[in-house]
Amino acid sequence: MIRATTLAALAAAAILVTGPAGAQAPATPPAPPMIDWAAIQIKTTDLGNKTYMLEGQGGNITIAVGSDAIIMVDGQFAPLSEKIKAAIKAISPLPIRYLVNTHYHGDHTGGNDNFARDGAVIVAHDNIRVRLAAGTRNGLTGALVPPRAPEALPKQTYAVGAITIEAGGRQAQLTHIANAHTDGDTWVYFADANVLSTGDTFNNLKRYQNIDFANGGDVRGMIRAIDTYIKASNDTTKIVPGHGPLATKADLTVFRDMLITSRDRIEKLVAEGKSEQEVVEMKPLADLDATWSNNAQHAIGHTRNVYNSFKRL
Repeated sequence: MIRATTLAALAAAAILVTGPAGAQAPATPPAPPMIDWAAIQIKTTDLGNKTYMLEGQGGNITIAVGSDAIIMVDGQFAPLSEKIKAAIKAISPLPIRYLVNTHYHGDHTGGNDNFARDGAVIVAHDNIRVRLAAGTRNGLTGALVPPRAPEALPKQTYAVGAITIEAGGRQAQLTHIANAHTDGDTWVYFADANVLSTGDTFNNLKRYQNIDFANGGDVRGMIRAIDTYIKASNDTTKIVPGHGPLATKADLTVFRDMLITSRDRIEKLVAEGKSEQEVVEMKPLADLDATWSNNAQHAIGHTRNVYNSFKRL
């Protein structure tokens, strides 16, 4: 069952959001080119109390097995759906009742269509439904992602606060974090297993995390998210990050420090009236870049993401 915290959330779930008139929604979002999908293996990690983390290509997945059904958090790319289903069947033969989307990006929602066809109810924040239905634009590159097909859209949504979903005695609390990685982020907590799934508001790769400012992302919201997780967790909490290996509360603190330094340095330059290009050329995060960036372009992208957080509103 689903319990919403407000009547507005229930009403919002029934709203049908459509893309531009005449737009042809693709069955699946574009998957990254040059990936040998056949070579990707799904790794399963037992988190205790019939709760598991699956790793493959794209965002990490959390699985909670109840007495008669399964709750799944995120679904990676569409080409991996059959492998993911096989990995879940190896855990339990029970059906997936709910598939939670932590945000709209295709490496977490690409399999929506495939799991929905098997009967899973897709659950997400209202803004995820809006983004998937309308299509989106990448703020850094300008690239357009087309609308998704109706069957890929969430069927149960909530607007504010939190909701609880239940399957076979397993409860998952879904809570919205406003304007963090995107404007539709949900974090998920399984209290009976002390497992917290963050989506892409956090990664455990020790790398800069994309802040999707064109779609509501904001470095200040990212910091609020990490503060929330630190408060909600303890030293034994198993934290499933959007990407990277299983994390602990200590990993959250390291990630938070990076975000705070990024925010403070760039906010000062924005207040001084510096342009985006001027800030990029100044390299105010050079010391962080040495640790947190994959390459020079990644470093520039993070600087631009943080800069545009302050231009978003």
